[in-house]
Amino acid sequence: MTRSQQRNVILLGAPGAGKGTQAERMRDRFSLPHISTGDMLRAAVARGTEMGLAAKKLMDAGALVSDDVVVGIVRDRLAEADAAEGFLLDGFPRTLDQAESLDETLAAAGRAVTDVILLDVPEGELVDRLAGRRLCRSCGKPHHVTYSPPAVDGQCDDCAGELYQRDDDNEATVSNRLDVYRRQTEPLVDYYADRGVLRRVESSGLTPDEVFAAIEKILDRQASA
Repeated sequence: MTRSQQRNVILLGAPGAGKGTQAERMRDRFSLPHISTGDMLRAAVARGTEMGLAAKKLMDAGALVSDDVVVGIVRDRLAEADAAEGFLLDGFPRTLDQAESLDETLAAAGRAVTDVILLDVPEGELVDRLAGRRLCRSCGKPHHVTYSPPAVDGQCDDCAGELYQRDDDNEATVSNRLDVYRRQTEPLVDYYADRGVLRRVESSGLTPDEVFAAIEKILDRQASA
């Protein structure tokens, strides 16, 4: 694959928009390495590293981890062999400074962002999705108390593991996370629209399958353009 044929994709959307669900499908369908800064930071938290402990304090409050930490993590990851022919970024960039740093990093390697998929969901629906989300401690499978409740209360449908609510999914923190998104991340919509790479998916009321079908259609169309 030549650089002009690469899919260098960013998945953009507010917390609760469904980025994690769609990223897994996009990774498998388009053979792209799924680079999630959230996953990388949570791994550091689980290991109890100095950076992980500092990140946890910010993440639990719904705030953003400092740019220098996140940019460095992403820069190193994009230099790995599996990202040489394309990538899928999930959770990065979150600020205009991060977006500009990413553009500079890619330009130095003769590359560029090709597509930014925006999952557009109304704020009221986002609060509903996040406050009701429950994750399995064993396998990580997401459930929802309203939209996809487990067959047995508090127990994962896949592995029978314990379900829990993430510290940053309580209602007060959710409101703060959405406020942070509006102030710091939403300006990226205009940033990428101005560069002609923004692809908007109106995903309110759609099933995950319907959202993915829309994404698939967009990326297939861009590849054949």
